[in-house]
Amino acid sequence: MDWRGRRMSDNVEDRRRGGGMVRAGGVGGLGLIVVLLIGVLFGVDVTPFLGGGVSTQAPSGPNEIEDDREAFVATVLAGTEDVWRPIFQQSGLTYHDPKLVLYRGVDRSACGAADAAMGPFYCPNDQTVYLDLDFFQVLEQQMGAGGEFAAAYVIAHEVGHHVQNELGTLGQVHQARSRMSARDSNALSVRTELQADCYAGMWAQGARDIFNVDRQDVAEAMNAAARIGDDALQRASQGVVVPDSFTHGSSQQRQTWFARGFETGDPNQCDTFQAGVL
Repeated sequence: MDWRGRRMSDNVEDRRRGGGMVRAGGVGGLGLIVVLLIGVLFGVDVTPFLGGGVSTQAPSGPNEIEDDREAFVATVLAGTEDVWRPIFQQSGLTYHDPKLVLYRGVDRSACGAADAAMGPFYCPNDQTVYLDLDFFQVLEQQMGAGGEFAAAYVIAHEVGHHVQNELGTLGQVHQARSRMSARDSNALSVRTELQADCYAGMWAQGARDIFNVDRQDVAEAMNAAARIGDDALQRASQGVVVPDSFTHGSSQQRQTWFARGFETGDPNQCDTFQAGVL
């Protein structure tokens, strides 16, 4: 993945400067990783297990790229803008760029608390992706999904949720889930997440010329998709796989839908909601 020297998005806000969470006590080492895995898998606030602390947020202001990791994120986000804008235009639609907030530890979003233990997420209420960059370290060192394109896939997946929000899909899903049983709600969540994986694959195809994406890059994304499948995360965190509790899809499903988006580049092929078999 050749990303250096490319255009960087102006839609990144870095709240790490002077902000974040200073923690005292709590779990550490392998115990911390297990708790983080649970947070990523179930999307729950696990901060009570991480120890106390005081959160302070740096004031917002003009963004200045201060380090290599922020430059990478800003460049990947620009790549998503460059891919999705023309796709929307081809359908007579306008793509509104999402924002991306970098934070450390704990922050606030229009959807509630943003906590590193929950992993990266997209908030439709403010059209913003929230990301603690330490997640990429966990992804590589603890989950075995290293490589820059693995990290790019994570960003593209969250932007995929923004695409769903732009198309009205996300709002429909949230309304439907509120009326369902927990089991059916989880099943609908899986279809939502797999569509975001498919959109991430579409982005990867569209970004081939932008970033000189090669087979190794795609392999990194496919490996990341497998490592963060519900079955893989459950096996790592609790030793037991419970399919009814899946919210993002199995490793195989996540790979399958990413590959479909990459191979077809067609949003119509990403309709997971009508698919008989995931």
